[in-house]
Amino acid sequence: MYTILVPVDADEDRARGQAAFVAELPSAETEIEAVITHALTKEEAEAPEEIRNVERISTVRLVRDYLKDHNVDVQLAEGQQPPADGIVELADEFDADQIVMGSRKRSPTGKAVFGSVSQQVLLEADDPVTVVGSREE
Repeated sequence: MYTILVPVDADEDRARGQAAFVAELPSAETEIEAVITHALTKEEAEAPEEIRNVERISTVRLVRDYLKDHNVDVQLAEGQQPPADGIVELADEFDADQIVMGSRKRSPTGKAVFGSVSQQVLLEADDPVTVVGSREE
């Protein structure tokens, strides 16, 4: 099984882009497991346990449902703050083969440098990191 870590933020278009990328990979239905994660904010992480659930995040549900509709095996995992460190730790924990990050639209100058989380993950992860763009409904 090929394991892909899919860390999502709160942007639905980026989450759709990440989900579509994973679902469109060859053999996605039979050989890929996606681990969807979101780094809970300090407030979310300090909430009572019964409501401190990564599944409460709308983009996590969006990606989970999209991938399940495309017959991709899915797991959910709570990310830790700061987000980039949590992503790298989860990649190690789940022995991920790849990380699929979302990216926002940027100016030509801004394209030369990814966002701070994406850039830090690219620099620190031992696994291949793919950065994909947004996809609207």
